[in-house]
Amino acid sequence: MRPYKHPAADQFALERIFQALSDPIRLEIVRHLDRVTEATCGELDGGRPKSSMSHHFRILRDAGLVHTRGAGTVHQNTLRRAELNARFPGLLDAILAQPAG
Repeated sequence: MRPYKHPAADQFALERIFQALSDPIRLEIVRHLDRVTEATCGELDGGRPKSSMSHHFRILRDAGLVHTRGAGTVHQNTLRRAELNARFPGLLDAILAQPAG
């Protein structure tokens, strides 16, 4: 399993974060990851096609929101909360405090 590329925290850009979170599926993934320590892609796919979910995870990784690591035959995902808070204090809390809609 090849390792995924993740941007360093100093490369996080608000435009990419907002663009990534503008999609309801990706926002749902981030909300779920905020409630757990980590989750597999299968736990987060909601029955959606694997190809579609791969696209969503790539966008979340590229924005710096999610870290994905291989663990045997599955991928484990975590929210990069500490790094996001260090770069943009309070941003993630403000976003997640909004009602799901």
